[in-house]
Amino acid sequence: MRANDSFILPRTGIILKNRTVLAAMTNKQSHENGVLSEEEKKWLIRRARGDFAITTTAATHVTETGRGWHGEMGVWGDHHIPGLTDLAKGLRQSGTVSLAQLFHGGMRAPKSINGVQPISASVNTEPGMDGIYTRALEDNEIKEMINSFADAAVRCEKAGFDGVELHGAHSYLICQFLGKITNRRDDEWGGDLEGRSRFLREIIKLIRERTDPNFLIAVRISPIIEKAGIYLEDSLELAKILSKLEIDILHISCWDVFQEIESDSKNKSLTKLFKDIIPDSLPLISTGAVWTAKDAKYVFDEGADLVGVARVGIAHPDWPKYISDISYTPQKPPFSEAHLLEMDLSPAFVDYMRAWKGFVIGGK
Repeated sequence: MRANDSFILPRTGIILKNRTVLAAMTNKQSHENGVLSEEEKKWLIRRARGDFAITTTAATHVTETGRGWHGEMGVWGDHHIPGLTDLAKGLRQSGTVSLAQLFHGGMRAPKSINGVQPISASVNTEPGMDGIYTRALEDNEIKEMINSFADAAVRCEKAGFDGVELHGAHSYLICQFLGKITNRRDDEWGGDLEGRSRFLREIIKLIRERTDPNFLIAVRISPIIEKAGIYLEDSLELAKILSKLEIDILHISCWDVFQEIESDSKNKSLTKLFKDIIPDSLPLISTGAVWTAKDAKYVFDEGADLVGVARVGIAHPDWPKYISDISYTPQKPPFSEAHLLEMDLSPAFVDYMRAWKGFVIGGK
């Protein structure tokens, strides 16, 4: 298997031109009302033209008060559709498959940004979130939130996106429902994995009911987040549960695809562990610390169908064009501000990347 081989998504028959995925990345380039900026459109379309088979937007909040940070794109109102339509059109012209990543910050949606007390599966707090505790969602509010995710997906479909990715990773709201620590409910939305995954499963079912059969649904999860009570055993079981639903891709956010996990007295990668337990009918994206062509080959050798990248796509938007050469080793950080601006990052995005240790010359 090679990164530049085409790939057919089994459920729909949609053909991907290769096996590369631009993962969702926070970039803080859009307007405070959630409307897409020209800078954010330009940034994403540039990566799509760089030959990524799937291009994923940054996380986009499905309710007005679900923002996790300033400059975040939104999909909670119809006034977002024109900007989304422009973006979807630009992406389609490049030949990429477009996914909008849907999320709600939950306990990571600060009151200082949204003006309301954060909400979650249970009463929680998050370090750095103004010290304000969340309140637990009521049953009717959970159902309203599920509908908000479905409404957002419908807007994305109207705008011309090929599908959505549900952000069930990185300790945001869906992930908070999945975690044993962040979800301590004793009703039908909590308890065992069946209950804790119900929120995600109901979102998937409603989106599938309200969109075209060929509209894609990807789900991104974190295999392990101990502080949230996300443990590998449950994540593997969740993958089995999801494989029985009408989704198109499972995306595991590994942070480090090279990390080995002891399993059955053997050390295996997270990619291998998940690929071994899901059917071939559910394609697997594996993402985390991939930089070189050799890194991508490792991910494929471990069983992934698609390889996702983030930071290398910031500095090297044409990355997919070169990874058929196993010796391809693109320059690593730090990068000059001039280089990043030339790669179609806005000044706001460059400033955000200064907070990433060692990424920008003169940054942290």
